[in-house]
Amino acid sequence: MSQLIVTGLRHGALLLCCCLPASVALAEIMADPTRPPGALDSAYGAVDAGPVLQSVLIGPGRAEAIISGRTVRLGEQFGDARVIKITDAEVVLRNGSEVQTLKLFPSIEKLPASSRVSNKPALRGQEK
Repeated sequence: MSQLIVTGLRHGALLLCCCLPASVALAEIMADPTRPPGALDSAYGAVDAGPVLQSVLIGPGRAEAIISGRTVRLGEQFGDARVIKITDAEVVLRNGSEVQTLKLFPSIEKLPASSRVSNKPALRGQEK
């Protein structure tokens, strides 16, 4: 009976030794889902293309932005550039004569109201 227990323990220890390194290797390649999107890119070795607007904080007497992890206010320096405008969706930086606009959601483009498709149903008698 004791021989059976010892054999079982050896098999268990062997199985643990084989599976543990595999689980550690999987954990190393998994990204933290709570990190900001810019941080996910760097986790996979993507090249940083420049400053990234991560958040905008606007309130009474307050306009701040978080650019690449650093909090800046209107008029402050960010690297060699100065923050010249903060809106709810973008920040404008000026470095000498060069102006750079950082968008909070670069892949989303706002359209004027006149170019939007109307979802309102036509009134009876006014169908096209």
